[in-house]
Amino acid sequence: MNTVPLVVTTEWLEERLDDPKLRLIDATTYMQTENGEVKLWPGRETFLKGHIPGAVFADLMNDFSDPEADFGFTAPSREQFIEKIEQLGVGDEDTFTVVYDQTYANVGSDAIASDWASRLAWQLRYEGLDNVAVLDGGFAKWSEENRPVSTEVTAYPKAVFTGKRRPELFVNKEDVKAALDNDNVILLNSLGEADFNSGRIPGSCNVPFISHSDPETKGLYDEEKLKEAFEKVGALDPNKKVITYCGGGIAATWNALLLNKLGQKNVAVYDGSMVEWTADKELPLEK
Repeated sequence: MNTVPLVVTTEWLEERLDDPKLRLIDATTYMQTENGEVKLWPGRETFLKGHIPGAVFADLMNDFSDPEADFGFTAPSREQFIEKIEQLGVGDEDTFTVVYDQTYANVGSDAIASDWASRLAWQLRYEGLDNVAVLDGGFAKWSEENRPVSTEVTAYPKAVFTGKRRPELFVNKEDVKAALDNDNVILLNSLGEADFNSGRIPGSCNVPFISHSDPETKGLYDEEKLKEAFEKVGALDPNKKVITYCGGGIAATWNALLLNKLGQKNVAVYDGSMVEWTADKELPLEK
């Protein structure tokens, strides 16, 4: 059962930096698109240059993705996930975990979306952890407010993780195919409008993941404004199941987290997203 909010503020976190129960994780990862080519790399170097005091670094690309998968950032085996998360000190102990990242929505962008942090938070929940939160505004908001920053590399004691996997949070290609003609399922594309218009899973609606935060404050818009975007497409209907997807299963977790925050409990992430869907030439695309 959650004892921390799904999304926490910078003030909330700073007040708890010295709490021995805190497990603070920096999930910084970079994505840059040049001439149609997508380049990805872990943000360890950025982490070493400065991070929130006490944070440890999580390498989402190498440690928390399946090395054998055909597509990047595919959820790893439960065994791999547990091994890596225990090394970071996250497990069954009486602790709470806060994940943040230092990344804007894309290199060269000024849009804030803590989707790398929400990706790891989603994986933690999928594998059975309750007390996990994402930092609103991430490191961008934290540093802009002149909150403490450290270059010291620390570590938490190795943990034991036995949480029970929650399969209802995850869908695969076959699940999405089965949902195509199901009126009780909303397929929610989390990419920008241009990407949505260029090709999507048939019947999808669009709520861009970069539309939820105020570029000036770097924090989320108020609940009323957040609700508007999702209500327009019916995604807050408690009688519907929502499947969020994007390009590769990252941005989709940000929308999934915010839907949960707004009270929609029946949300799953399509892990393979468009990179898997478009690789199968038998599957339909809508433009």
